[in-house]
Amino acid sequence: ASFPLLCFRSALVTPLVFGLLLQAPFTQPSSITQPNFVLLLADDLGIGDVGCYGNDTIRTPNIDRLAKEGVKLTQHIAAAPLCTPSRAAFLTGRYPLRSGMDAINDYRVIFWNAGSGGLPPNETTFAKMLQHQGYSTGLIGKWHQGVNCESRNDHCHHPLKHGFDYFYGMPFTLISDCEPTETPEMDRAFRRKLWLSTQVIGLIAVTAVLGRLTGLISVNWKTLTCLAGFSLLFFISWFSSYGFVRYWNCIMMRNHGITEQPMVTDRTTFLILRESISFIERNKHKPFLLFLSFLHSHTPLLTTKKFLGTSRHGLYGDNVEEMDWMVGQVLDAIDKEGLKDTTLVYFASDHGGWLERQEGERQLGGWNGIYKGGKAMGGWEGGIRVPGIFRWPGVLPAGTVIDEPTSLMDIFPTVVHLAGGTVPKDRVMDGRDLLPLLRGAVEHSEHEFLFHYCGVHLHAARWHQKDTGAVWKAHYVTPIFSPPGAGACYDRGFCPCFGEGVTHHEPPLLFELSQDPSEAKPLSADTEPLFDTVIRKIGRAIEEHRRTLTPVPEQLSVSNVMWKPWLQPCCGTFPFCWCDKEDDN
Repeated sequence: ASFPLLCFRSALVTPLVFGLLLQAPFTQPSSITQPNFVLLLADDLGIGDVGCYGNDTIRTPNIDRLAKEGVKLTQHIAAAPLCTPSRAAFLTGRYPLRSGMDAINDYRVIFWNAGSGGLPPNETTFAKMLQHQGYSTGLIGKWHQGVNCESRNDHCHHPLKHGFDYFYGMPFTLISDCEPTETPEMDRAFRRKLWLSTQVIGLIAVTAVLGRLTGLISVNWKTLTCLAGFSLLFFISWFSSYGFVRYWNCIMMRNHGITEQPMVTDRTTFLILRESISFIERNKHKPFLLFLSFLHSHTPLLTTKKFLGTSRHGLYGDNVEEMDWMVGQVLDAIDKEGLKDTTLVYFASDHGGWLERQEGERQLGGWNGIYKGGKAMGGWEGGIRVPGIFRWPGVLPAGTVIDEPTSLMDIFPTVVHLAGGTVPKDRVMDGRDLLPLLRGAVEHSEHEFLFHYCGVHLHAARWHQKDTGAVWKAHYVTPIFSPPGAGACYDRGFCPCFGEGVTHHEPPLLFELSQDPSEAKPLSADTEPLFDTVIRKIGRAIEEHRRTLTPVPEQLSVSNVMWKPWLQPCCGTFPFCWCDKEDDN
């Protein structure tokens, strides 16, 4: 080659080399052996409650920092609109009805620590897969996937049976009953009926006794004794469970042992944060998975004095801002140990905010932004569209926004792949590996269809038409809002999945979410030329999806959900169950 040609090539290559050197270095994931995973899952947090998703009045600087330094998903979808089924799908990468973790009745979540339902032992969680890859795995916070099957200590549904080496937190979920000063929340309407029935039966018994004593009623004493005994037994039959909710459900555990029964709520936030940071410090020299499952922002909104009254949105805003501070503390711990570049951090919520959760004038539930509906609503976007943020410096491009359909179920294959494992081949998996999408290697999500259940009832389905970018969503069943036009089921407290509280649509309601994300203007055959084509396409996808479903035991059946005293976790001799081992420490 001639000298001028060499000079010309040099002139081209030199700036190219300098340009590559100046670019932010993006490491191939294969060159980082087994990254750490920190999965942060909020409870009942609405997508509209976070700054980087449009809220300019609740301060969430640490969550916003994650989005700025990583990838923000704007169409991140929960597989169910309530805690238990959504978390089952998150852990297993499968729709919850595949594991029996969605309900055919109104009891749509685990109701008692002493129930026998829960995440079946034959289900495989991402924690178990990572355990096989040599990871240290820890769950700090909320579980809500059951505890026992047949005896008080068999712990068949316990986190340690599902791939976690370490567990500290609540086997149940936080509820207002855990706070003695709050109005009881659990099964509130049913409890009122039980109290009323008890009073009526008791009044009948007292009236009969008085009538016998005054001679107005001719009843023998044996009958009166049986009536009084029945009244007492009826009262004991329900008060033995509902009268002691705080002792039966509001407990803290470390691994298999109970540390607090009932939990001391004043220090719960501190202990969960301390345990999370301690887990990172203990495992910094080997690959680890930390699943920090926040108790925030579920009622009763446990908030420390430092944050009370500091937000512009009352106690709920205070609670969200405290959770954001906790996120910051965990991120600081990762930085302090020099793990930032080798740790994939993920933040999401298990489902949408609870619109109906109010006490008088106080709004105690979240906000879902422009999206219709909320918690417990399986079809409307507000119940299932949640924040979704990934950060992995040097691997994922910072400041990226992806508007493609993704699911909480995608976490399973994503982390298993990065850990060097293989997704199980012996079962249907519904999640998809997100890494190519997150890194920009592909333009579209692998999800062509997503199915939206309310309990076991299919309420809606979406089709991502990749060649046009359209996201079509068909609603087959929608809840009836009460009062009419209110946007939620305020008269009920929760929107139902079936029965008189829902409307069936034939033809389905159809929306194009990329044009109408608020689902405000349903399309019809008159207004949308593709209406019939889209409905047929989604209908065929639903038929194909249903052919992949197989019958499994119903974990949330009435018999599995009901309180069973012989299954009650107890740190003493049942029924004398109370202890405070944290105070002893």
